Amino acid sequence: MKAIGYCRVSTENQKDEKTIQIQVENIRAFAKNNDFELVKTFQDEAVNGGLANRPGLSKLFNFVEDNKGIETLIVFKLDRLARDLYLQEHLIRKFEELNLKLISINEPDLDGKDPLRKAFRQFMGIVSELEKAFITMRLTSGRISKAKKGGYAGGTTALGYIAKNRELEINQEEAEIVRKIYYLKRYKKLSLGKIAKKLNEEGVPTKRGKKWYSATVKLILERGIYRGNYNYKGYKSIKEGLRLL
Repeated sequence: MKAIGYCRVSTENQKDEKTIQIQVENIRAFAKNNDFELVKTFQDEAVNGGLANRPGLSKLFNFVEDNKGIETLIVFKLDRLARDLYLQEHLIRKFEELNLKLISINEPDLDGKDPLRKAFRQFMGIVSELEKAFITMRLTSGRISKAKKGGYAGGTTALGYIAKNRELEINQEEAEIVRKIYYLKRYKKLSLGKIAKKLNEEGVPTKRGKKWYSATVKLILERGIYRGNYNYKGYKSIKEGLRLL
């Protein structure tokens, strides 16, 4: 029978540790040992369990619709498909509509026509969902504790900073951009729009390398971190040595 595989890792850390390759290798071995012709394997690296930003899963559906001979989808573990129970069952129903049988290497037969197996599948989804909630709770609790002590709790780094070893450091090149924005506003009295226009004309990049807009400039001017105040979920920390202004 013709089969395809699907693999997913949810964080950059897992991506770096090559855990997705472990899934790929196990799927290939399973297909070979069970007489499946593995046609293609789809991957989503460092994405969350939702449907947003899942190009691999999107390509999988397109591939199955365009190649009618595909009968089976193999995953390393059910939670690689989705941790959320509702989303998991929704995807499985979509596979059933495409006459695509789902096989998990690490769980029993997931045939939806068997009520006991369906109940087990849903139970495993609940366990996975609870595990995800527990991990999120632990991470949030740890970050709040760190923020209370004045540490960097994670999240997107602001322009002017870089995260190294889970701590913020000043990016001197970007820091000059921040200081220039404050100078143009405070001393040159330029409007937000004019500041954005000037930065674009001079080829100054944003943090993500995109164009400047009034809203982007406004965000820079309102960030407390440049004055030494770091806010994480309502907890304000003084960042020693990280003031840019």
